[in-house]
Amino acid sequence: METDWTDATEAKLVGTPTTSRKRRATEQQQPEDNGQGGTSGSGSSTGGSLEGQQPPPPERQVPPAAEEAEAAAAAPSAKRVRRELRRRNTLEYIPLNEQRRQLAAASLEGADSTEQFRPLDGFVTPLLTDFYQLTMAYAYWRNNTHEQPAVFDLFFRKNPFHGEFTIYAGLEEVVRFVSSFRLKAGQLEQLRGLMPDCDPAFFEWLATVDCSRIKVYSLPEGTVCFPRIPMIRVEGPMAIAQMLETTLLTLVNFPSLVATNAARHRLAAGPGKAPMERSRLRATPTSEAATAPATCSPASSSASPSRDLPDATLRHKTTGETEDLLKLALRCREELGFADTNTGELTAFTAYARAFPNGYLALVDTYDTLKSGVPNFLAVALALHRLGYRAVGVRLDSGDLAYLSKQTRKMFRSAGKRVGLDYFGQFSITASNDINEDTLVSLNQQGHEIDVFGIGTNLVTCQAQPALGCVYKLVEIHGMPRIKLSQEVSKVTLPGRKEAFRLYGNQGSPVADILVPSHCEAPQEGKRLLCRHPFDEKRRAYVTPTKVMPLLKLVWDQGKLVTDFPTMESLKAYVTGQLQEMRPDHLRLLNPTPYKVSVSSELYSFIHDLWLQEAPIPDISSSNDVNEDAA
Repeated sequence: METDWTDATEAKLVGTPTTSRKRRATEQQQPEDNGQGGTSGSGSSTGGSLEGQQPPPPERQVPPAAEEAEAAAAAPSAKRVRRELRRRNTLEYIPLNEQRRQLAAASLEGADSTEQFRPLDGFVTPLLTDFYQLTMAYAYWRNNTHEQPAVFDLFFRKNPFHGEFTIYAGLEEVVRFVSSFRLKAGQLEQLRGLMPDCDPAFFEWLATVDCSRIKVYSLPEGTVCFPRIPMIRVEGPMAIAQMLETTLLTLVNFPSLVATNAARHRLAAGPGKAPMERSRLRATPTSEAATAPATCSPASSSASPSRDLPDATLRHKTTGETEDLLKLALRCREELGFADTNTGELTAFTAYARAFPNGYLALVDTYDTLKSGVPNFLAVALALHRLGYRAVGVRLDSGDLAYLSKQTRKMFRSAGKRVGLDYFGQFSITASNDINEDTLVSLNQQGHEIDVFGIGTNLVTCQAQPALGCVYKLVEIHGMPRIKLSQEVSKVTLPGRKEAFRLYGNQGSPVADILVPSHCEAPQEGKRLLCRHPFDEKRRAYVTPTKVMPLLKLVWDQGKLVTDFPTMESLKAYVTGQLQEMRPDHLRLLNPTPYKVSVSSELYSFIHDLWLQEAPIPDISSSNDVNEDAA
């Protein structure tokens, strides 16, 4: 059973007046030595006389108020405990599901729930931002436009890794940040020092800022998503929504990139092969909390984090074996026909197997994989079998992984046949050593016997692409849609408040995502719809959807959490389902088919009308302009 250190830690660090009173009462009731090896109360229980015994001292009378003060002085304050837990950063003194329950209850009661539902990463605060976000907020405030209602879209322009899909991750940490967004006194003092020329009243306003007037719409965590579809839509006062930009991008960009990278590794590994997340040795500390949900969930579709592997083995009960494991392993080595293996390695294997007899997985490339490592593993595995345990398998971390895995499997089967144990042939073979997508593709082409791929460096560092490139753009202010124009068409934004829908075809797979202005009719099942490319008038198609799925859900409604966050198990199932419903040609690693992202006819017309209204009309009277235009 997993140890819940939380409550024990709270009891130890905080304590309660009740606990103190009980402890004093217990101490006062402790019997004293009567000088005869017994206790002062022994006479009563044995029928002896109490005559001549000293009466117990009178109970110390402590006024209740003084007692409470004494207990409070003896225990650290709750504020101090919270500070210490924040310093530890990744340790949570309230279990995750309990935090969610408390937040929901507090939201219903209108209570402050930020202390229970703060970001997992202690670095995520309102000051995890760019300085220009604060200067822009000051400019809005100075011009009295900071309260204007605005709408921002967070999206990306191009799928990563030369692929045609992205896995969305980071939502829970986003909501944690939004729910606890408030500048503290020390942070305000820091900003006063950085912005000495600003009106002091601005900082008084900043002290009142929170997200109680903000609405956040989002794709569900783990959704397969595509360029230009908003991952998050933020609605609220202009200055406050602006100050969220940098942090929201930080909390979505990298987790989504890692989740997509892991999903691609999962697809490259092939069906029935399990990637194992081993990125902790390469992860940067500040990204740990933000990326953990992405890398450990099969959003990434990883089988399991390597740090969780010993979990089951910690519960074993050691039997009273009479033989020394090393001596038994030496005899088993001879029985299996292995003679010249490295005895030091065998000794190390038995030491580890003694600690984890049900979780024995050996790294076998220390000296020679096939001549020493695998034979020594098999000797210890047979010894464990004789004692009633089953080994797990081996890990290959160097050399020709395809060849070594095949030879290792042959040795497993041969040893199992020799001693009459068929399950030896099914021992797990794990492979690591800087595995990436190309490695996985190559191994599959060669053929191999690897069951599990340990993927670390190239998962968390995203070797093939270091950034996703999400952006956060203003699309509406005071009810007026806004557009950003650019010489690069890919950087032109889609104006206005929009809803996103996924359209399914006759085969049950999605065929297109479409953006529709919020005030327009939503697509209907069985009703033909014209889907248009946002900028190319020639690219258009009709779709009669068999199913229409709204994509954006309200998750934060002006101070209240209005969604449930999935458990890890349900998130795994959701992402797996998302990938399975996509057409294989959209997911393939080499030359994938682009997925269609369209706009409705109403939005297409509005985009181009607004473009014409906002774009300046050049005067080509000068010769230079004429020549440039002619060119």
